[in-house]
Amino acid sequence: MKTTAVRLYGKKDLRLEEFELPPIKEGEILIKIISDSVCMSTYKTAIQGEDHIRVPNNVADQPAIIGHEFCAEIVEVGSRWKDDYKVGEKVIIPPVLGYLGTMDTIGYSFGEIGGDSTYSLVYEHIVENGYLLKINSNAFFGGSLVEPVSCVLRGFKATFHLDEDGSHITGLKEGGKVALLAACGPMGLEAIDCALHGDYKPSMIVVTDLDQARLDRAKRIFDPAEAEKQGIKLVFANTADPDELMEISGGTGYDDVFAYIAVPAVVELADAILAFDGCLNFFSGPIDKHFSVPLNFYNVHYAQHHVAGTSGSTTDDMKDVVRYISESRINPAVMITHIGGMDAVIDTTLNFPHLSGGKKLIYTHINMPLTAISDFEELGRTDERFKTLAQIVKEHNGLWCAEAEEYLLSKF
Repeated sequence: MKTTAVRLYGKKDLRLEEFELPPIKEGEILIKIISDSVCMSTYKTAIQGEDHIRVPNNVADQPAIIGHEFCAEIVEVGSRWKDDYKVGEKVIIPPVLGYLGTMDTIGYSFGEIGGDSTYSLVYEHIVENGYLLKINSNAFFGGSLVEPVSCVLRGFKATFHLDEDGSHITGLKEGGKVALLAACGPMGLEAIDCALHGDYKPSMIVVTDLDQARLDRAKRIFDPAEAEKQGIKLVFANTADPDELMEISGGTGYDDVFAYIAVPAVVELADAILAFDGCLNFFSGPIDKHFSVPLNFYNVHYAQHHVAGTSGSTTDDMKDVVRYISESRINPAVMITHIGGMDAVIDTTLNFPHLSGGKKLIYTHINMPLTAISDFEELGRTDERFKTLAQIVKEHNGLWCAEAEEYLLSKF
């Protein structure tokens, strides 16, 4: 089986190539990658090359396929797994394979499996350790976003509070007040989605951003009136004023506060608006190893303030997100702003920090420049395919959807 893939050879050295995959063994499974979401982590990998902790030192001679936020369908099953997996099933895989006891990671370390490929081999040890997860969804793009959404959910699970005996209770405070700061980017939008529709039930969610256009888009996607029907007060605020945010909370402060950008002023703001027994989750990972901000330790002692930080997620987190998607409780499409084909992968990856918008979704079996969903209508003036895509997404509140995916795959 021939596959086409974007492979990493070293620092800033990505190549789109076709090569032969070996026949599958009895314990392996062949998958057809349909979609892959480009991640900032992949950009860091491409820039650092062999210096990245997850990239093998010999990558120049044994290149690794990049991409780890993918969704695929099974096309061939080795005899060992005939009773467990069927051709046509949609599957995803957590990138970090913890059972290996190494830093080996899909999208960083392997030459025969990765998200930016047309076909990949799922090794026997991946399947036997329970890492090949089925997903019940009418579209592939949701599967590509399970991993980033699971990182959001991991943040929710890692926040903690104290009961009357001083024991830790993990997770968002039941019936509590949540503040999501700088939260109108892709991860913040999905945080709103999970806070509204996940297993936790806060009474208030306050979302801040200093970009009014992003704030307006978030409010269009998540209607405060609909949240009110669920007993949740949803507020969007263009502010960085702690007094204003305290007033919105009713003077109590917030039980759970999340900082979705690594900016000192945002983290200081999060600290300033914590309620008694409140927890601050520093979600956004800084590049600067010496990143630090003042923290009110008086409140750590007397107001029992807590600080947590999360990076990545677990397989169980991904299983929870798969359940949310299967039950149609969340819509990861809120994260997606751009669509592209395999020919867009290299430029998108290497220029990632300079690209505006949210998640960039790649369909590996088509060729298409990276294109903003918001540009479909203009492109439709000269291309009927984009005109139709624009009409489809307009009917879905401006969001990517299963109908748009199906049309794209049939026409491009």
